[in-house]
Amino acid sequence: MSEHIYDLIIVGAGPAGLTAGLYAGRATLDTLILEGNSVGGQVTTTSVVYNYPGVAEVDGTELMNKMQKQVADFGVEIKHAEVAKYDNLTADVKTVTDANGQQYQARSIIISGGANPRKVGFPGEEKFRGRGVAYCSTCDGELFTGLQIFVVGGGYAAAEEADYLSRYGKHVTVLVRGDHFTCPPLIASRALDNPKVSVKYNTEVESVSGDDYLTEATLVNNKTGEKTVYHLNDGDQTFGVFVYIGTQPATKNLEGVINLNQQGYIITDSQRQTNIPGVFAAGDIIEKSLRQIVTATADGAEAATAAEKYIADQKQRLGIPIHAEIKQPTKTVGQTSSLDNQEEVTPHAGNWLSADIDQQLKPIFARLTRTVTLQILTNGTPLSDQLLGFVTEFASLDEEHMKVEKQAAPQDVKYLPQLRLLDANGNDTGLHYAGIPTGHELNSLVLGIYNVAGPGQTISPEMVERIKALPEATIKIGVSLTCHFCPDVVAACQRMAALNPKITATMIDLQHFPELRKAKNIMSVPATMINDGPVIFGSQTMEQLVTAVENTRT
Repeated sequence: MSEHIYDLIIVGAGPAGLTAGLYAGRATLDTLILEGNSVGGQVTTTSVVYNYPGVAEVDGTELMNKMQKQVADFGVEIKHAEVAKYDNLTADVKTVTDANGQQYQARSIIISGGANPRKVGFPGEEKFRGRGVAYCSTCDGELFTGLQIFVVGGGYAAAEEADYLSRYGKHVTVLVRGDHFTCPPLIASRALDNPKVSVKYNTEVESVSGDDYLTEATLVNNKTGEKTVYHLNDGDQTFGVFVYIGTQPATKNLEGVINLNQQGYIITDSQRQTNIPGVFAAGDIIEKSLRQIVTATADGAEAATAAEKYIADQKQRLGIPIHAEIKQPTKTVGQTSSLDNQEEVTPHAGNWLSADIDQQLKPIFARLTRTVTLQILTNGTPLSDQLLGFVTEFASLDEEHMKVEKQAAPQDVKYLPQLRLLDANGNDTGLHYAGIPTGHELNSLVLGIYNVAGPGQTISPEMVERIKALPEATIKIGVSLTCHFCPDVVAACQRMAALNPKITATMIDLQHFPELRKAKNIMSVPATMINDGPVIFGSQTMEQLVTAVENTRT
């Protein structure tokens, strides 16, 4: 167990957790945020946010990135760790344990783990997840370009995401269980006024079926009982069913620990305190009537303010100084401080990276201690030229530590063009990128460089030993550049490759390699394949991925 006792631990880095972190940081509380998935929570699955005060229209991920930067500017640390257990919650010093067994202590805790997409439960839903059934438009929407798409739901998300998906699908049909949308008319109009979107009321999915992909859906009118069977259009390989029917609170590990309502949401008072003093909750995980970004941020502010008072009262009782030393903004991988922006920013001359991104990467590259060669394997295509241009511009940000090498690809290398990272001795590290790692995958490349040429991401000594003992494995991760879950999976697999020379981990942009999508029947990302085995769909933790490789032993 760590000897360090934080003032506050916040579990979850969605809008509620980030807002709590912002208020805690401003109050100079020694604060740690633990997040098991992607920073930003469910908002990052939202294509466009239209109803956040003061912002007419903003990409969900962009909004969360701005919140994350604000939190970092106040010196609050965000650590990638999935909380598995809570202990000693009634004591002055409370304990949380992550999935790797690492324990953290704090005087107060705010639980803001959010909620996960709820499943309908129709036959075939689980079987065809990743092969036609999906839950994230920004992750998987482009994979259904030119195909028929059904959206299941009648609320905010269904209306907004139907509108967003219409930019990819040839037509979108919204299946509403009731006789009207449950969201305000202005939101519903995004679907109703879109010529590429039609709406069927009182309609539900009875079942879906297919072979490798989804090929058939049976719809039923819940008033008349009339059934309609949808078959593929001529020439289509599959179609999409995107489910938006609400969320399930992430409270499974809290049953019997704190008070929950019948639906599993955490019960709090007006100050967002649970039934246990010093334990607060905020965001979609709590019992309330409206779950929106703005209400989540309000919850976070209330919880942090109440936690600050609780902590001050406890410290006063114990004779401990109340105010911690004001910390300078923390600089960690993927985060920068607003102090960096006080310098004069020189616009970058290239076409791939903005001046703002250049500035964000500077503190990361400043921690590199070894050289790394960015080797480009080309195949004479326009995409090869684009990859060369991107890598050349990227490497120019730190010419001391990053070198570029171009060569024709060997005949036995698939998925070209490809970028490979070589260590200071010219050895292949096993960190490969097929396609151009831009969009969200820029994070994967930056972390790859950091793991090869810098200190590397911190993981527990026990996990390091497990990774070093893993058998030989070839890992491919099919991604979409718009997917916010994909970089975490790529980074975890490539961290394994950086520590174990018997492992290779290749990011593959599926938009450029449809043959892999077809061979593996992939219609959702991230899609992880170990030694060409069955596809593992969805976000995976380091623990899950290491266990999956361990299970390949014969």
